Amino acid sequence: MVPEYYSIAQVADILSISKETLRRWDNNGTLIPQRHPDNNYRVYHKSQLENFEQAQLLFNSNWDQEFKIKPKRAYKLIELFAGAGGLAIGMEKAGFKSILLNEIDKHACNTLRENRPKWNVIEGDVAEIDFTKYKGEVDILSGGFPCQAFSYAGNKLGFDDARGTLFFEFARAVKESNPKVILGENVRGLLKHDDGKTLEAIKNIIDELGYKLVEPRVLKAVFYQVPQKRERLLLVGIRKDLAEYVEFQWPSPYQRIMTLKDALKKGILYPTNVLKSEGQKYPKRKTEILSKVPQGGYWRDLPDDLQREYMKKSYFLGGGKTGMARRLSWDEPSLTLTCAPAQKQTERCHPEETRPLTVREYARIQTFPDEWIFSGPLTSQYKQIGNAVPVNLAYAVARSLVRLLNDIEKINKKSKPIKSNIYSKPKTEQMELAV
Repeated sequence: MVPEYYSIAQVADILSISKETLRRWDNNGTLIPQRHPDNNYRVYHKSQLENFEQAQLLFNSNWDQEFKIKPKRAYKLIELFAGAGGLAIGMEKAGFKSILLNEIDKHACNTLRENRPKWNVIEGDVAEIDFTKYKGEVDILSGGFPCQAFSYAGNKLGFDDARGTLFFEFARAVKESNPKVILGENVRGLLKHDDGKTLEAIKNIIDELGYKLVEPRVLKAVFYQVPQKRERLLLVGIRKDLAEYVEFQWPSPYQRIMTLKDALKKGILYPTNVLKSEGQKYPKRKTEILSKVPQGGYWRDLPDDLQREYMKKSYFLGGGKTGMARRLSWDEPSLTLTCAPAQKQTERCHPEETRPLTVREYARIQTFPDEWIFSGPLTSQYKQIGNAVPVNLAYAVARSLVRLLNDIEKINKKSKPIKSNIYSKPKTEQMELAV
C-alpha cells in the first residue's frame, strides 16, 4: 500500500535530490512540508508529490503484477564473476537455473558451494574456461565484469580491442555460448570511465557479437525493496535474430523506500530482528569520538575541537566528506556499503550503538537471506557482501528478464513482434536514471 505521508528524507530519496534542496524549496515556497496529524512531524502528503514524475512512477507502480511473473520453463543461466551470489540468488528466486558460475576468489567460491552444493561452481581464471560446450544450451549469460580501460590502436573499438581485459572474457563467453540474452552489471562510474570510451567500446563489441543492446540504465536499489542508497549500471542485450520480435521492459519500482529499520528489525523484509554475529571493532578513542555523533549525523556534527582531532588535515580541505564519522539513521536507507565498514573515509556506524555494522547487518542491508552463510575470514566476508549486487534488485531485474524470455518462447518468425501483456502500452520512462 502506498503511504499517505512521507518524511523529508524519504522525499529526498524519491526525487533523487538532497535534503538541502528540499530545505531551499521550503524557504522559497516551491514545496512546503506540513505537520503530520498524528505526531506533528514535518512531512509531505502524497498529493504534494503527484506532479513529480519520479513520484508518479512510485504511486502507479506495477510491482505487484510483475512480482507474479513466472518462467514458462526453467531458463538456463551462466554467470561470470559471481562473487558471493547476490545476483545468482535473485536470478534463482525468479526461476532461473544456474548451470555454471565462475568466480576467482576462493572464499566467495566456498560461500557459493556451502549454500548451494548442487551449483556448478568453477573456481579460477575465467580465461581458462571453454564455453563452446554450452552453445545452444544457455538462455542467458550474466556477469558483473570489472571496469577496465581498453587500448585504442584503431578506431573500430571492437572485439580485439578488448583483449587483456575481463570484459573480453565476458564477450568471449557470449561468442562461444551464443545465449539468447546477455546481462552486464557494473558500477555507475563505467558511464564516464576513460571519458566514456570504455562504454562505447563495450557497446560496439556487443553489436559486433550479434546482440541488440537495450539502452543502458543506472538502477537505484532503493526503488527495488533494498534499504540502501546503491546504484548499479545494467546492460541488457538481445540476440539480433530475436530482438525485433520482443521488447525488454525495466522493472517497476516498489511502492515505498525501505529504511535501515526495515533491514535490521522485524517487518516486511525479514520475519525477525537481525541475528547477532561477528563484526569489526573501533579503537577506543575513535569510539569515544563517534559516540558524540547523533543518529544520521557525521563529522560536522561534532564539536569543533573533535572535528579537528578526527579529520586532521582533511578538516581544511574542501568538499563535504559526508562519509567520515558517519552514523546511520533508522529512518533512512543505509549509505552504499563498502568492502570494509570501519574505514575512516566510508564510516558506517550503527544508528544507536557506537560500532561498525556486523556481518549479518551488512548482509541484510544487501537483502541476502538470513540463512545465506559467508565463508572465509571476517575481512573477506565483508568484502564479499560489499561487492555483491543487492539480492532484491537482482530479483526485480530477473523478473523482467523472465518476462522477456517468456516472450521469446512465443516467437513465431512469421508473426508480428510480441509486446508484453502486462502493460497496455510500453513504459518509456522508469524510476531509474536513463543513460
